[in-house]
Formats: sequence, C-alpha cells, structure tokens
Amino acid sequence: MWVVSAQQRFARAVDGSIQQYLDERERALTEISGDAAPVLRLVREMVSGGKRVRSAFVLWGWHAVTASRDGADRTTGTEQDPQWAQVVGVATAIELFHAAALVHDDIIDASDTRRGRPAMHRSLERMHREGEWVGDAASWGTSAAILAGDLLLNWADDRMLLACRGTAHGDAVHDAYRRMREEVTFGQYLDVLEEAAWIRQEPAALLDRAHTVAVYKSAKYSVEAPLTLGALLAGADEGQLDALAGYGLPVGVAFQMRDDLLGVFGDPEVTGKPAGDDLREGKRTVLIEIARQRLGSGVRTMLDELLGDRELDDRQVAILQDAIQRSEAPARLEALIDRAVGEALEALHEGTLSRSAVLELERLADTVAKRDR
Repeated sequence: MWVVSAQQRFARAVDGSIQQYLDERERALTEISGDAAPVLRLVREMVSGGKRVRSAFVLWGWHAVTASRDGADRTTGTEQDPQWAQVVGVATAIELFHAAALVHDDIIDASDTRRGRPAMHRSLERMHREGEWVGDAASWGTSAAILAGDLLLNWADDRMLLACRGTAHGDAVHDAYRRMREEVTFGQYLDVLEEAAWIRQEPAALLDRAHTVAVYKSAKYSVEAPLTLGALLAGADEGQLDALAGYGLPVGVAFQMRDDLLGVFGDPEVTGKPAGDDLREGKRTVLIEIARQRLGSGVRTMLDELLGDRELDDRQVAILQDAIQRSEAPARLEALIDRAVGEALEALHEGTLSRSAVLELERLADTVAKRDR
C-alpha cells in the first residue's frame, strides 16, 4: 500500500513542480509580450497529459538505492528524505524533455493528434487560421511548434541544472542526462533515416536496424535513463547501476515493441491516435520487419508500396493489418516482449536494491509491457 501511495504522491509532486516552473516562465515571457499566453496554454496542455512513466522510473531508481543501505531509517527514500526535492526536480526535467520530444515527433510524423487532442502544430495552425493572419497557416503552425518544442528543451535543461546544483552526485546525473539527450535525438534521426533509406539496405540487415532504432529512440530513454538518473542521484554503486541497466534496457525494448503493436492495431478511443497511424507514417519497426520476412513476395511488395502513404483509407489500413496478422508477426513480437521482461526481472535480482523498489519495478515491467495506450 505504501508503494502505491508513494508513487501517487510523487506524481502529484512532479505535476506541482511542472506547473510552478511554468508559472515562473510565463511571468518572465509575458513581461516581454502578452503574445506568450496562447502558446504557453498549449504547452501546459502538452505537459499535463501522459502517464508519468518516466517519472515513476526516476523515483524507483532513486528509492532502490537509498532504501537499500544498511541502517536506512524509515524516512530514507520517501518525501521526508532531504533529497526528495532534487528527485522531483530530475523527474520534472524528464517530463519537460519528453513533452518537447512529442512536439517535435508529431511534426516529423505529420501527426494530427496527440492523446486525443490536436497536435501542437495543428493547434497553432488553427490559431493562424482563426486569426486570419498573413501567409500559409500550416507552415506557420509547424514553425511555431518547433520553437515551442525548443522552449521545452531549454526548460528541461534548466530544470535539470537546478536539480543537480549543489548535490553530491550532480555532475554524474547531468552527464547521464546529456547522454540520454544525445542518444534519443540520434535515435530519432535513425528512425526517419530508416523510413527513407530502407530500400537501399541489405534485406538481411533490416531487422537489426529496426531494433537499433527501437533501442535508441525509445528503450533507453523511456526506462533505462530515468532509472539511472534516479540511482545516480542517490549515489548508486556499479553493481546497482548494472542491475538497473540490465532491467531497464529490456523493459524499454518491451515498451517500444508494445508501442509498435499499438501503432498498428491500437484502439483509437484508447490510444488517442488514428487506427494504423504507424502504417501511414511508414514506420519500419521490428513488427513490420518480422512481418516482411514471413510474407510472400507479392504481399510483401504490397506492404512496401502502401507503407508510408499518408492517404491510406480505412480499407487499405485493414488490408495491411490483416496481412501483418496473418504473418504471425504480432504473436512473435508478443513472445519477444515476454522474453525481454523475463530478462529484465532476472537482472533486477542481481544487484543490492531495496525490496520495495524491486517489487514495484516488477509490477511496472508488467504494466508497460502490457499496456493498451
């Protein structure tokens, strides 16, 4: 019971920290111009959504170390801990960074929606149209959203610096954050590269290339990096870091594989995205590459021709979904998800980590691997 309530309290603390920080930035920007208000309202909407998965992993990476020490008292690893504010600050930075990544990702993918609402660039496009301004509304919306995403990146960096300042292990935390930023940005580049350049790659290499994208675009950033940041803040030793990384990477891969399944077969009412969105965006995921390897040449050619067509109608999406289903790729991906979670749980027990954190990380592995949105 304590574990659940602690995570809920932490999520509320992070939400409060985000809003407080945005209040400060809004005051600063509105002193420059009142034109800041509309875009900041959209930023707040973007940051207020989501499941706070990365924040949870920051918390349990930190708690796994602080509460594992001999002689730890009952306040260690809780909100009574003197380091609690820093942990909240690190999680706040991660959530701001994640919001920035989503803004930019929706532009790259030309997505119309995010969590059932218009994507940032579409909302800004509408603002242009309703204001009857000069120029192309779609182009302006994209430009303005890029800048909004850049603001969020700047704020994430600022909040991380504030959280690390004056702490014993702040330099190590900031170095890990810098690596996370680099890896996820390059992973995103590899993703868009694969959408365009797959046709010139060796067919036998495509599955490995898709797996590399999954690791660096999502897996390390979604689970391993937040865990590591929390653990480093607590002064984790090498054994603890290795155990958390051994857990975090396969859970992150499982997280992305589930995302791949939802991107093709997810319920729009639950995911907040159109059915088959990954098919229209041309995502060369592990799911797609497994399907391609198992499809006959004629069906594989059809898949390659239709994948990435922004104008796919519901009938064409259904045809592709059926082809992928008949290839048994979804079932094979489910088996890979189960295997990844098993590897993660095995690694988790190889470090000296607090029992309460281990139990919660076991639960979270199951949650992120089996989620429906």
